[in-house]
Amino acid sequence: MQNQTQVVVIGAGIVGCSVVYHLTQMGWRDIVVLEQGPLFETGGSTSHAPGGVFQTNFSKMMTEFARYTVQLYTDLELEGQPCFYPVGGMEVAYTEARWKDLKRKAGVARSWEVEAALITPREAKDKIPLLDAKKIHGAYYVPTDGIARAVRAGEAMARAAQACGATFYGQTAVTGIEVENGRMQAVLTSRGRIATEQVLVCAGIWGPLIGRMAGVSIPLTPVQHQYTITSPLPELAGETREVVHPVLRHQDYAMYFRQHADCYGIGSYKHEPLLVDASDILSHDKAEVMPSLLAFTPQHFEAAHAAAIDLLPPLRNAELVYKINGMFSFTPDGMPVLGESLEVRGLWVAEAVWITHAGGVGRAVAEWMVDGTPAMDLHEADINRFPAHALMPSYIKIRGAQQYREVYDIIHPLQQIENPRQLRLSPFYPRQQVLGATFFENAGWEQPHWFEANKDLAQDPSWPTRSGWEALNWSPLQGGEHRATREGVALYDLSAFTKIEVKGPGALAFLQYIAVNQIDQPVGKIIYTSMLNKNGGIQCDLTITRLGSDLFLVLAGGATGLRDLAWMRLQAPADGSVQITDITSNYCGLGLWGPRGRDVLQQVCDNDISNQAFPYFTAGRLTIDLVPALALRLSYVGELGWEIYTPTEYGLRLWDILWEAGLSSGMIALGGGAFDSLRLEKGYRLWGADIHTEYTPYEAGLAWMVDFNKGDFLGREALLRIQAQGVSRKLCCMTLDDPDAVILGKEPIFADGRVLGYVTSTNRGYTVDKHIAYGYLPVPYARQGTRVEVEYFGERYKATVVKEPLYDPERRRMT
Repeated sequence: MQNQTQVVVIGAGIVGCSVVYHLTQMGWRDIVVLEQGPLFETGGSTSHAPGGVFQTNFSKMMTEFARYTVQLYTDLELEGQPCFYPVGGMEVAYTEARWKDLKRKAGVARSWEVEAALITPREAKDKIPLLDAKKIHGAYYVPTDGIARAVRAGEAMARAAQACGATFYGQTAVTGIEVENGRMQAVLTSRGRIATEQVLVCAGIWGPLIGRMAGVSIPLTPVQHQYTITSPLPELAGETREVVHPVLRHQDYAMYFRQHADCYGIGSYKHEPLLVDASDILSHDKAEVMPSLLAFTPQHFEAAHAAAIDLLPPLRNAELVYKINGMFSFTPDGMPVLGESLEVRGLWVAEAVWITHAGGVGRAVAEWMVDGTPAMDLHEADINRFPAHALMPSYIKIRGAQQYREVYDIIHPLQQIENPRQLRLSPFYPRQQVLGATFFENAGWEQPHWFEANKDLAQDPSWPTRSGWEALNWSPLQGGEHRATREGVALYDLSAFTKIEVKGPGALAFLQYIAVNQIDQPVGKIIYTSMLNKNGGIQCDLTITRLGSDLFLVLAGGATGLRDLAWMRLQAPADGSVQITDITSNYCGLGLWGPRGRDVLQQVCDNDISNQAFPYFTAGRLTIDLVPALALRLSYVGELGWEIYTPTEYGLRLWDILWEAGLSSGMIALGGGAFDSLRLEKGYRLWGADIHTEYTPYEAGLAWMVDFNKGDFLGREALLRIQAQGVSRKLCCMTLDDPDAVILGKEPIFADGRVLGYVTSTNRGYTVDKHIAYGYLPVPYARQGTRVEVEYFGERYKATVVKEPLYDPERRRMT
């Protein structure tokens, strides 16, 4: 075995084989793959997975992974045998609620460019004759879904990679990982030491064990999943083809089915999660069949078996001749874990990836390793997205179990986790409780979304009421809070914002290079800027405040800020000239916004806070009563105001001082629901929705912040090319014609009989009295006055492209 290589890949299941295949396709040759089991029936999840591939997901990223995976598997073969059977995929609606949700899924399929259709019960039975059509309301059908032969596909990709120079070693266990000064040095194996500066962990259910060797938490838990295969069915007598029927989902009972020639497979999530600690997985020598299989527990299958017979009556008299509890990986948020670790440079991870997505993940991770950035936006899967508590074993188990329970549930876009809660509390939390806050969770923080104390605020009778799906996780109080902020003054909790201190002799040069705007500004100046990847995609969207010649404060979103922090650290020079520190917990913050905001603040501080003395986009230190504070003249809601930060121990005093001072001005507490509608009226972008790495400043309407005169910066060359070539799409503001219409996001946008794009952000504009939607449209359709349609649960709403921002385009309200 060789003792040195460019990269070691740990795991030769479908994910490891896919990444190595794509790395070799991109030109890498010096690759060693280590597999503790035999090649290529490794004994992991790949070896027992039934192979069903359903492409449609409410996550665009996951759908893109699956779409490419289907293309890849379709093109692969091994010794003349196919790796994918494109028999189609079907999801049936056993309940009215599911049928309605399948209409939503059909809409998002159009948004993500997946060919799909809603079909009748009779049409569903024509495709799967075993089905009792009387039991369902209809079905969702994707003709390009199908069945993957995962082991076969993995071996086919491995052989192609071997032909390009990659080397695979089976029966070779990883026994340790050497790390020095936070960087990869070597992998220790049962057959010797391999020096390497890069390691990719594709170990599946063993991932946490490998991560532990390097001192890195890989937050997943193996969970047992039941799968059975029946004896031959008379209805399929004589059938020798492996699969002809579409793969079938019965999500109302958390089940799926696939044909095995003249037999049928039944998969079930309809039981309490059966978690396994990765350290308790049996070795290959001790496992009866393979390490990822445990003994079947019939008591957990009783309800599923009855539901299977109810939907597919011919199963009634069949025996279950193959029965397993097989392990799969579940993460705290149900997404894969991808990317380079911040704790150990050179340690890459591609974990918690299922057969459905393995091809797409392999390509994306290979791009990331080779080019430094993937073509797709992967923020939902970034390994560095997790706050500290989400890496704790107890949290991983609690949330992994819940992800298993909800794997086929109907999930509302704003649905909140129920357990665990109250993990991160701002000092204002007791006051918010007294005001009757309804809290949403954000990276562990409890953030008010609306306040019952605001129930007496004026409600405009023209505002549409909501019921059913649209009314979930929403309150009419949001409209009152929105208008009260526009007309008076509001207090908003900013504590969840990620606060990053950047300092050192190299701080200015570093920020100048990674930001597109001019950072070399006077002390006290605030700069709103994007940070780009080398392709010109928007990596971060944040503000930078210069507090000293070599001292800067970076403010980013709560959930996305963790990823921003990690990305900045990964870009930082290794010479120690720049120190990047997360100071989020050190400071709390309040947004004081509204036309009466200056009156309130002036009551409790002696500083001159006039527009002349304290203009927009500047920062200054204030003493508010006895509280030391840093005030930033910023407003994400489009009104006069400040973001005010103070050491956390002063927080409660700060709230009480401002609240008492604001009583005479009718001050309210502002929740996140109205916060979003306020920013949308003003046309402010939201990273992760309106902007991310797949969009450039020229497409997103943010070209005004790009300063080519300042010198070189990351993404500059790409932007110059884009500037010369022009763009094909632009982010547009649209308003719905129907004053009572409500949409929630990700809906397809139509014109001239085709899908133009999808809704990136949407909410009611309570000041402009319109329902607002943003989305990227081809340039010919991006003109003001263009008529489009938005599809919501199968119904088309007419909309019009309008000039933005809808509210205060002259920015007079900000002064």
